[in-house]
Amino acid sequence: MVAQRPRPALLGAFARRSKIRARRQVWLLPMLAGGLLAIAAPRAHAQQLIVPTPDIVRPPWNSQRVFDPWPLPELTDPSAREPVATEDKPIKERVYPEYQARGIRSGSWMFYPSLRAGTLYDSNVFSSATNAQADFAARFGAGLHAQSLWERHGIDLQLMTDSLVYRNHSGLDQTDVSFRGTGKLDIDSTTQLLATLQAAYLHIEVGSLTSPTGAVEPTPYGFLSSDITLRKEFGRVTTSLGTRVDSYDFGSTRAQNGSIINQDSRDGQIYTAYGRVDYAFSDKSAIFTSLEGNQRNLRGSPGTPLDSEGYRSLTGFDIALTNLVRGEVAAGYQRQHFFANSIGNVEGPAYRAFLTWTPSRRVDVFFNAEQVVTEISDTSTTGVLARAAQLGVDYELRPNVVLSSALTYEKDLFKGQPREDNVYVAETGLKYLANNVLSIALKYRYSRRDSNIPVNSYDKHQISITASTRF
Repeated sequence: MVAQRPRPALLGAFARRSKIRARRQVWLLPMLAGGLLAIAAPRAHAQQLIVPTPDIVRPPWNSQRVFDPWPLPELTDPSAREPVATEDKPIKERVYPEYQARGIRSGSWMFYPSLRAGTLYDSNVFSSATNAQADFAARFGAGLHAQSLWERHGIDLQLMTDSLVYRNHSGLDQTDVSFRGTGKLDIDSTTQLLATLQAAYLHIEVGSLTSPTGAVEPTPYGFLSSDITLRKEFGRVTTSLGTRVDSYDFGSTRAQNGSIINQDSRDGQIYTAYGRVDYAFSDKSAIFTSLEGNQRNLRGSPGTPLDSEGYRSLTGFDIALTNLVRGEVAAGYQRQHFFANSIGNVEGPAYRAFLTWTPSRRVDVFFNAEQVVTEISDTSTTGVLARAAQLGVDYELRPNVVLSSALTYEKDLFKGQPREDNVYVAETGLKYLANNVLSIALKYRYSRRDSNIPVNSYDKHQISITASTRF
């Protein structure tokens, strides 16, 4: 199924009329919240191919993300199992009762509405090598999270909006809207059928690796995805098998000279089949192997189709050494064969490591490393061998105050062109939970891309300040 193509001209006309009326009021939002500190992660993450800090998804939903770290199994009898104290969990997973959102109950459903507003400062909004232009943006959004409370089965629904309104560069204004619904059917105590549906209207950030060359406005696109997975436990063995279809429908963007950059060549579907098998030696160690195959049917341009097929595999270990060190180490291979002779094959080894050292209950030190063979985007032609390493720390100053810092290095080797990039990122953030409704945080991020093609080099500073509420 192909998402309906967004109409940038029609949407732009509506947005311009709305912005004329709303810009004054919208711009006041972060000013009225002056001093409120919260984090709405800057979109500079799109400048990197790898952001090696994935959230660990708990069973059974991790079965749909076979390459992400999985939590270790719990083999003991649930009735004899002692609950894990909040202070013994990883810092970013801790939620103390007094700071937990209460939600609104209606029958067999719980609803969690949320709002956020803040300010983003970017010292180089176009990620330019020679003409850095700084700007402030108001950032605001809303969300609604709904969960079923049924004894068996389950449904989880999330609707989110995220808007950026720039003070001086209105062409960068954008609003993303996304919906995600997941459902779980408990066939028996060891078998679940999982389904996910996503629909979104999103934008590609100007200056990122996925943005068209020369674009000075975000690139809109529609995204539709469906996923179904069967998960089965056989004692110490956990298996999952699934399939996914992703559909992309790109709009057009604008170049500096005012011309239109058409992105229809990136439209199409990506079909994926995947599976993973885990064997648990104990509550503290497991071995796994995972495999994903894909077929990409993309429009391309006359004479240059983008169709391809490929696979990625990883095998590794999940480990926990007492309560001090835990994580995952894996290695494998990846290959993508493009049917166009001008593109050829993109292949090579892949590895991954996510390790966390907890010297005390208030400190988590993490190290992440990853190498993948990937592309600039799911729907582009340039292959990239990317290597990344990250070292960071989470420090719980108080139960409701967490300080996080990280340093990241990435090296990108481009296939088919003599380009090599080195990416350096330093970031630090402070998150404060005022109560179970209001959270306040601040984030600073410095990123630098050094390329042997000077026009692709840049650096930028970003500071985000936002206040979030959850009921």
